[in-house]
Amino acid sequence: MGRTIFLVGYMCCGKTTLGRELAAMMGVDFYDLDEMVEEQAQMRVTEIFARQGEMRFRLMEREALRMVAGRTAVVACGGGTPCYADNMEMMNRLGLTVWLTTSAEVIAARLALPEHKLKRPTIAPLANDQILPHVVEALARREPYYAQAQLRFDSTDIETAEQTQLTAQRLIAEILRMKLL
Repeated sequence: MGRTIFLVGYMCCGKTTLGRELAAMMGVDFYDLDEMVEEQAQMRVTEIFARQGEMRFRLMEREALRMVAGRTAVVACGGGTPCYADNMEMMNRLGLTVWLTTSAEVIAARLALPEHKLKRPTIAPLANDQILPHVVEALARREPYYAQAQLRFDSTDIETAEQTQLTAQRLIAEILRMKLL
């Protein structure tokens, strides 16, 4: 392979779930930018947002991105990573960017699950019936950044381990078919 594959897209579109499987199938390292920032800061993303603010988080995220860019690896980027600084330009220059797409309805349903909702500082304070309108608005705002990705891929089918494996196989086949690696 020899290139970094950056998975971009909105929260709960499958960047981490699919990314882990993809990296395992390809025999390369996997990095989750949020996990890297949490390890560096010794606190959860929600705590960083609450104590230090979103801009501090974005600076830490940018540093984590620089650390993994250029490595032979799969990287799950945070949902906002492509929207700050020149992150998307850097990822396109140094690797392959893949925009994972899923419908706003599926994303909202996943975000409403307590295990997802509590980890997301912008979603946690919302009532469940407020999540879908929030997602629709955020997707519209972020789409111009995500659309700069070199490949767009539907990542809806990742609810089970078997679906995730099949989706990862489809993604690998698409990358190879398009000669992106």
